[in-house]
Amino acid sequence: MTTGTLSKMKSTLDSSVQYSLPVGENDIALNDLIGKSLTLTYTGNIYCDACGNKTKKSFSQGHCFPCTRKLARCDMCILKPETCHFAEGTCREPEWGEKFCMTDHVVYLSNTSGLKVGITRASQIPTRWIDQGATQALPILKVKSRHLSGLVEIAIAEFLADKTNWRTMLKGDNADIDLKEEARRILPKIDAKIFSLRLQYGFDAVEPIQHDIVEISFPVTEHPTKITSLNFDKEPVVSGVLKGIKGQYLLFDTGVINIRKFTGYEITADF
Repeated sequence: MTTGTLSKMKSTLDSSVQYSLPVGENDIALNDLIGKSLTLTYTGNIYCDACGNKTKKSFSQGHCFPCTRKLARCDMCILKPETCHFAEGTCREPEWGEKFCMTDHVVYLSNTSGLKVGITRASQIPTRWIDQGATQALPILKVKSRHLSGLVEIAIAEFLADKTNWRTMLKGDNADIDLKEEARRILPKIDAKIFSLRLQYGFDAVEPIQHDIVEISFPVTEHPTKITSLNFDKEPVVSGVLKGIKGQYLLFDTGVINIRKFTGYEITADF
């Protein structure tokens, strides 16, 4: 039995993704628990992931309300990078922005609930793909900043999805997609946009990437046929036989729970 605050699951890419669940200072090796009973009990306490203060409600995946108002990581531009206002001098935390936003990002295609486009910091590969439950991924462009990656993503999103249907993603692995062929189909459609960004921000603002398709296998013995979402706010005890893990979801025989959503929640894990 282990008690502590939840953080998003850690993962490493092997023949199958290896997961661990941070509970306070302890990491629980989850792959070893698949096929076994696991009980997570919410104590009723929530602690801000940034300042550590106790809070009645969690905002922006684990923050208290004051932190959502002052931290750059909680600003709307994180969800919509094309709205980045760093250049205007109004970033909430310029030093944080320099480190996390004014750095190389990657535009990629992936197979989650189907074909989609996405962006991530170069340093977050392959973690971002795993967190989204992608079974295949292909980097196609390198860009100089998060803002630019958002502009490119919007251009590509005119031709394909930029969101994952999490319910579809959890119900099973999709048929393989030839992501390289999709890249050859999509990239010519945004040539004008890339040319415009290079004129404005420099030739190295957007550069093509040659990369093999990354295949990702998740430790799932049984995908749910019907999605029942488990929620600590509605039912403090989440319990059942662990059938698998995909993205940031634990798949029980009783339902599924998005661990990242409950960052900062204090729980007791019994296994």
